[in-house]
Amino acid sequence: MSKTLIIIAGPTAAGKTALAIQIAKHFQTEIISADSRQFYREMNIGTAKPSKEELAAVRHHLIDSHSIKDTFSVGDFEREVINLLEQLFKVHDQVILVGGSGLFINAVCNGFDELPVASEETRTILNQLLAEKGIEYLQQKLKEVDPVYYSEVDTNNPQRLIRALEVFECSGNPFSSYHTRTAKQRNFNIIKLAISPEREKLYEQINLRVDQMVENGLFEEVEKLSEYKHLNALNTVGYSEIFECLDMKISKQEATDKIKQNTRRFAKRQLTWFKKSEDIKWFDPLELDSILNFLDVVKTSPRSGGQKN
Repeated sequence: MSKTLIIIAGPTAAGKTALAIQIAKHFQTEIISADSRQFYREMNIGTAKPSKEELAAVRHHLIDSHSIKDTFSVGDFEREVINLLEQLFKVHDQVILVGGSGLFINAVCNGFDELPVASEETRTILNQLLAEKGIEYLQQKLKEVDPVYYSEVDTNNPQRLIRALEVFECSGNPFSSYHTRTAKQRNFNIIKLAISPEREKLYEQINLRVDQMVENGLFEEVEKLSEYKHLNALNTVGYSEIFECLDMKISKQEATDKIKQNTRRFAKRQLTWFKKSEDIKWFDPLELDSILNFLDVVKTSPRSGGQKN
């Protein structure tokens, strides 16, 4: 197999976009986003999409490709990416997949089994528990029944918690088991690398990014989407906190501080998820020469660090 998918993973605000563009230029190839929110065209500031200049520098896929009104599952993502790769590998020997969603990345590498369908009764009961006992109850329940998915999911997103618990309640199996049960064979090589600065530096970058988002109009962006706040796409860090502010439950400063805190927690869960993978090679974001040397060697010899499916 002469075609190679290069995966660039890591926590939010680690510098994945900038690195992916540099690597894509090196191999004269294109980038597919593996971010679970950047494909929604109505969400821009809060999802930290690549800038217009970055999008112009290298062709990107699965950014602004869907509406928040669309249903777009992990299985949908897997199918779209595999179809994309089939086309891109006709003209490129390497393609870049970059993002912080371990679940989405794993679906591309190993496939994602079809999920069981829960009954309306199960869904109603879980929503009642959310209303009566709060999101903390669902968070604790998911942590008990599926610690693997709990370590990666945005635990402030009630719809994702409910979906995972639905699967467990109707099947008896954790949600995370459905992306590891039947590994699919891929007809391309896979090389996985991840980046992250030191924890203190990462948290500084997260705080700075949130301040920049607020300065760039994050509150105004969220306010324009208020009528859609019931949609799953908007039940996420950077949006749900501002909806609280707009509902007069917390102040603007409290919302900003809460976004920073929840983003740091999410980054910690991302790190936990990716560090469980033994086939990921870790780098500091600034080690571009080392990363390129690693890729130049491994892409021609997958057994020395890449994954061959």
